[in-house]
Amino acid sequence: MIKIGILGDIGSGKSYVAKNFGYPVFDADFEVSKLYKKNKSIFYKLNKILPKYIISFPIKKNEISRAILGNKSNLKKIINIVHKEVRKKMKVFLKKNKHKKIVILDIPLLLENKINNKKDILIFVDSKKSDIEKKLKKRINFNKILYNKFKKIQFTSVYKKKRSNFIIKNNFKKESIKKSIKTILSQIL
Repeated sequence: MIKIGILGDIGSGKSYVAKNFGYPVFDADFEVSKLYKKNKSIFYKLNKILPKYIISFPIKKNEISRAILGNKSNLKKIINIVHKEVRKKMKVFLKKNKHKKIVILDIPLLLENKINNKKDILIFVDSKKSDIEKKLKKRINFNKILYNKFKKIQFTSVYKKKRSNFIIKNNFKKESIKKSIKTILSQIL
């Protein structure tokens, strides 16, 4: 099984690119939102360390946002609890798809949390800053302060590009994304 990790800045179109490969995708953001909605033990753990912020189950996104904005160390606390569960979900996903030729890992902190292996293929989704900003401003719950906090815990784009085997220029046009993916797959397979 070939594991492809998708890297890129927040809002660069990683999830969109991941879905266009046509192979099973492990979407960490989706798994996190499921954990907030359905996993009572995550709620109890977060409520215990952040009782001022995490007060109801299912956990609401605005409670998480308030916790992150409320204190510098809260984001790390949340990540420490949530990422253990996300890793477990990823192991289940990999086991379920062990006979697939390729799987795609759409995990925002893939490198930062050392989730990838040396032999995984890394693809950086490169988008223009102006395109990213336009896209982010369209998001209903976009918060510049939260965005900056998340940027601070991520490796730089320059570092991620250096670590990547391939770079996909994302101009947010389906045809060119498909063409880039086809080229990459022809080199991998």
